[in-house]
Amino acid sequence: MTARGGGAQGAAMVRALILTLRQLGDPAIVGVILRSLALTLLIFATSGVALGLGGRMLLAHAGIGHAGAIAATAATLLTILTGWLLFRAVAVAVIGLFADTIVAAVEQRHYPAEAARARPVRLHRALAMGGRSAARAILANLVAAPFYLLLLVSAVGAPLAPLLFAAVNAPLLGRDLGEMVAARHVPAAAMKGWLAATRGPRALIGLVATLLFVIPVVNLLAPAIGAALATHRFHGGRQ
Repeated sequence: MTARGGGAQGAAMVRALILTLRQLGDPAIVGVILRSLALTLLIFATSGVALGLGGRMLLAHAGIGHAGAIAATAATLLTILTGWLLFRAVAVAVIGLFADTIVAAVEQRHYPAEAARARPVRLHRALAMGGRSAARAILANLVAAPFYLLLLVSAVGAPLAPLLFAAVNAPLLGRDLGEMVAARHVPAAAMKGWLAATRGPRALIGLVATLLFVIPVVNLLAPAIGAALATHRFHGGRQ
């Protein structure tokens, strides 16, 4: 990419981010944020309770004293660790179920002609995309987990952990967010070609969204912001 092309991509991304932030108060987007956040937190809470109960049963069966307290502590620590490691994967998979609402809201306000031609994403396709997204993210982050831990426990390497997280997740997240939008406009038979032709712009979207995921509190809004960003970049790139 040339310097001029890179500058144009950066300017387009800034414009997309400004438009996205201006529309975050849209009732349709707020509703998706609340539903997806509630479902994401419910998944992690349920997993934590299941881990606690399972651990308590195993410890009690082994005759270990204070099984309940030990299991509760271990389950809490594991939930926090898996939440930090897998929040991105679960949150993006969950918002994939509602992403069509966000994409449609952005298109109706800024790209009405494209909105009129769009094909709504059916639930079974959204579930399939969300499942593939979660599987890719979980596998990649589990492979990278030992390196995350090594960096975090090292005083010198700790600042590099977010960079590794971004390197692992940006390409995957760019694909996930791009697919959420493209599914409304690109025929299934042409999706593979579209993915191959848009690696650069999607990687930039993924990088911005990944950085949002490492900022406390903002990470709760990151999936919705990412979906809106991807919508602007999809239509901006075509225009």
